[in-house]
Parts: sequence; C-alpha cells; structure tokens
Amino acid sequence: MGRMEELVQQLNTLNRHYYTLDEPLVSDIKYDELYEELQKLERKEGRILPDSPTQRVGGEILSKFEKHRHIQPLYSLDKSRSLEEIKAWIHRTNRWIENYNGTTEEKLPDPEYIVEYKFDGLTINLTYNEGKLIMAATRGNGVIGEDITAQVKTIESIPLTIPWTGLIEVQGEGLMPLSALKKYNERATEVLKNARNAAAGALRNLDPKETRKRHLTGYFYHVGTGGDGITSQIDALNFIERQGIPVFPYHVHCKTAEDLNREIEYIDEHRHGLDILTDGVVVKINDYRTREILGYTNKFPRWAIAYKFEAEERDTVLKAVEWNVGRTGKITPTGVVEEVELAGATIRRATLNNYDDILRKNLSLGARVLIRRSNEVIPEILGALPGEEKTVPIEKPKYCPACHTELIQDGVHLFCPNSLSCEPQLVSRMVHYASREAMDIEGLSDKTVQKLVKDMNLHRIPDLYRLTKEDLLTMEGFKDKKAENLLEAIEKSKHRSLSAFLNALGIPGVGVRTADILAERYGTMEDLIQAESEELQEIPDIGPVTGEAIYEFFHDPMIQASLNELKGFGITLKKEEKTGALTGLRIVITGSFEKYKRSELEKMFTLQGAVVSSSISAKTDLLFAGEKAGSKLEKAQALGVEVVEGDYLLEQYLKENLR
Repeated sequence: MGRMEELVQQLNTLNRHYYTLDEPLVSDIKYDELYEELQKLERKEGRILPDSPTQRVGGEILSKFEKHRHIQPLYSLDKSRSLEEIKAWIHRTNRWIENYNGTTEEKLPDPEYIVEYKFDGLTINLTYNEGKLIMAATRGNGVIGEDITAQVKTIESIPLTIPWTGLIEVQGEGLMPLSALKKYNERATEVLKNARNAAAGALRNLDPKETRKRHLTGYFYHVGTGGDGITSQIDALNFIERQGIPVFPYHVHCKTAEDLNREIEYIDEHRHGLDILTDGVVVKINDYRTREILGYTNKFPRWAIAYKFEAEERDTVLKAVEWNVGRTGKITPTGVVEEVELAGATIRRATLNNYDDILRKNLSLGARVLIRRSNEVIPEILGALPGEEKTVPIEKPKYCPACHTELIQDGVHLFCPNSLSCEPQLVSRMVHYASREAMDIEGLSDKTVQKLVKDMNLHRIPDLYRLTKEDLLTMEGFKDKKAENLLEAIEKSKHRSLSAFLNALGIPGVGVRTADILAERYGTMEDLIQAESEELQEIPDIGPVTGEAIYEFFHDPMIQASLNELKGFGITLKKEEKTGALTGLRIVITGSFEKYKRSELEKMFTLQGAVVSSSISAKTDLLFAGEKAGSKLEKAQALGVEVVEGDYLLEQYLKENLR
C-alpha cells in the first residue's frame, strides 16, 4: 500500500470516529497535517483515489437537478397520533399473521417490533455498486427522485466506499444537527429558522459548496436492494453499520404493545435532549419474511407505522382571510394571523380548508385562535378561543376574487366556473404545464405567464406554441436573447416523455407517480386514450375515482381538440428509455417458486427493462406461473399468452436470457 492509500484510509477512519461515533482520535491540528499531506501527494502524482476525503469539498455549481429512478420504490409510512391507533395496527397485523398461519405449514413467528426515532429532515437514498457510492437521490414521489450525489458527498459521515461490492440501495435521512444550526446562525447574514428546512434547503442547493457550509449529517435505517444475510430489521441495521454507514445508536426490540407504549413515552420524554430534530417514532415488524407476507397497500407498507408526537400549539389573533383561486378553479381560504413564533418558525399565515371549516371552528376576524404547526410550512388553525375581543363575522364569498364570476358550490368547496378567462386559473395551469416534472419549459415563470396571459391574450395551452419572437419583443423585459431562450425551451418541450406530458395535462388525480404508472402500462397516448373506464379503475395505485376521472378527461371534446392541436404543433412523446434483455416486454408473475421470491423476480425483470404487471391482458407477452397459479394461468392460455410454467422452465429462461 502506497502512502496515498495509507493517508486516505487513515483520514476516512478519523472521519468516521469524529463524525459518526463522536469519539475523535487525534487533534484537529494533526488531522489538518494529514489532510494537507494528502493534498500535496494528489497534486504531485496527478491522481485522486475515489474515496479520498478531498473529494468532499464540493464541485462546480449544477445547472439543474437530474431525475433518478429508484431501483425499488421508496414508500411513505402510515401515521398514527395516539397509542390506541398503534394498538389497532398491532391488532390488524396479528390478525393477518394468524390468518396466514392457519393456511400454511411454514408458520410465521410471533411478531416482534423494532422502535426507532422518526427523524425530521430530508429522505436520502444511497446507491452503491462495486463498493462505490454511485448515486444519492431524494425520495421524490417514491419512484423518481432527484440526483443530489454532489451534495451528499459533502456529508463527512457518509462513506464514499463500503466493503460490500454488490448493488445496494440504503435509505435514511439527511439532517442538520441543532449545534451546527446554532454555529451557522452565529456567523450568517441570513439566519436559518429551523434545522429541518435548513437540511432540505442545503441538499437541494445547486451549489455543493453551500451544502458543505451547513455541516449536515445523516442516519440510515433501511436496505431497499442488496445486502447479505438480512432476515430482520436488526440484521439490516447491523449490516448498514458494518459498511461504515451511520446508524442512529438508539433502536429498541419490543415484544408486546405494553413494551411499545413504554418506549414511545420514554422517547417523547427524552427527544428534546437530542442534537437532531425528531417528531415521532417508527415501529417496524422485525422479521423480513413476515414483512413480505404482509406486503403493501397502495401507499404504505403494512409492516411499519409512524407515531407522531403532539404538535406545538400557540394562540394568536386572526386578522384577515384571503381567498385564492387554484388551477382547478377551487377557491381556498388562508388565514392571516398576528405574527407569532412557533416550532422554530415565524408564523404569519395559517391554512383553512373551506368555508364550512371556518364555520365549524367558529372563526371570526379579530378572534383569538389556536394554531398548530406539525412540520408543515403553513400551520393549521384549530379553532377560536373564548375571549372578550370585538370580532367581525367572516363572509362567504359570492364572486371569484380574481375575475368576479359568480361562484358555484360542489360539496364543501367553492369553485370559479370561468375556466376560460379567469387569470389565476390560466396562469396556474400554464405554470404547471411548464414545470420541471412536466414539460420543463425553462423561463416560463409565474411572472412571465402572467404577462403572456395579459399582453398576448393567451387562454389555452396550445397558444404557447403560437408565440413568435416578434410577439415576445413587444413585451416589457424581453430582448433578443431572452425571447430566443424561451422559444427554444418551448420547442424542446415538444419532445418530452409520455409520463411528463401526462403530468403536465393536469388530469384530475394524476400527479408524477400516476403519470409514470400510466406511461409504463400503456406506452403511447393512443393506447391510453382507447382504454376503457373499467380497465383504468382496476390498475393498482389508481382506483375507481381517478380511473373514471382519467377516462372522462380524454373523452371531453374540448380536451380532444386541444390534444389534436398540440399534436399538430409537433409534440411527439418519447417512451421512457429502458435497456436490457427484456426491454419492452410486459410480464406477469403468478403462483410461488421454490428458489425465488416474487419480489426478487419482479426486481430482476424490471432491471432488465420489462414492465411487470399484476393482471393478464391481450398485451401481456409472458406469464411466469409457479405453484397454485390459479385463474391467471387459465386466462393467459385462453388469450394465447406465452407461459413459462414451473421452477425448471423458469430457471432455463433465466439462464438463456439474463445470464
């Protein structure tokens, strides 16, 4: 081993003891001497090792964040706010386990639970391959996040290399220690209000050097892909720790609901003494086989639940109510309150849901109200407090605050029906259409869209593609370069992916994740438009309400006319590029196999570019059928779908196509 290799190894060991274990081995002066020696060697030899600590200083400022598709979805957690809800969750899981054990000889063990702190920062997903950190991404929508590798590399406690050489994803939380926040604010010209926003803002700062200034840390708790000998949550935490990836030192093994209650009460009492923000606990079933059997709902794993502590509350005065118009025409109230400090933030506004909410909470202008902030940027008004203040009733609006059209009521919500010329609706729709996760039209900001709607008389999305340089030059603030850049961005938007376009359209109930699901399932806009309502409603993660809304959207004559118009302007939609031995194939897996879990097969096929579906149709290319295949096998045979049946043929297929 050369001197450079020795220094890198020594400095990384010192970093781990200093940042992760909180037990410095040498003085700061000695560390600096070793670091400077390494820098000189790197300059002299003209090379830098991949795990050198000098790589953490932060590189060039990024122009934008690139998208990253996670190997495995990152699910959020179902939340509870009372010990009774925790008991109800335990009762449900016990019932599922008992039902399963009653139908099989391979019994699941009695459930045991691991209790961990619920951190209040930004979720990070690390990907290592061949022992090197190759990707760090935000959670995003759970399927697609943003690449923040350069930012995460500035976090000293996160290793750039690990002993495990396979492909692995590790999930955790990026945090700003409270002590680091205090030191930062002592010398900052602009003070940071709270550690959570400070961490999230640092990791989403395009300049990694700015991220480094906040001295973030991170704790990791889940292996999504890869690993060795992991059959329980305790195994996973031990494995992560063996890789040198930081694990919070506190996690407790519980066997009963009473144990859980005691632990939650203990954490609630002691959490304020920590150097990091935590707003609750996470309870997970320890055994991985039990987790696999319990599976997932559309949004959450059934084998874990978060318990959130009571939020902070303060009283203040409700000064005014503002009514705002959204993209769909919904009129939403916001309370303007007397300024108050709450949970580390200065609060001036608080959310209200609708006019019925105002009546139910007995709110009036000038009244003293109770507000609660539980990690939300805008807190919630809980209700009015008794008092002697003179108050004024809050009137229900009759007309749109923007265009003065008479409002209509649908359920508890008020709507402006003037979708053609109500300016806030037009602006919101166009800004959404141009957003990064939609058509990515750089330069089409809220302010610019407002000008275009007013000065260029834009009323529909297709109007964007009629703009000329001469049009833009007549507007204040536009000169040659700015006009050319915007037109170039509009032109580039004609060649986006199907999923981005579906998100851009503003279909009710369709966001980034649902757009991805639809794009993967149908592949082309033509196939999606032809889908029947019943078919859309049966898609996992979509359901009846959104499925019907999608069907109605594409069968609206005005929408159809706009889509044809956009097609006429040259919009051509790219399919998501997936490369691999199974690219383009639609695969269904049913029954059980001796050697492989279904989740392992799904992962294997997805990584090779296949779309794995849960239902058989005429578009299915392959069905892999194990024991107890059931009706899916019969349907596949009736439709003439190719079937690979049994363990032997599955193994032969994998050898021929994937190895």
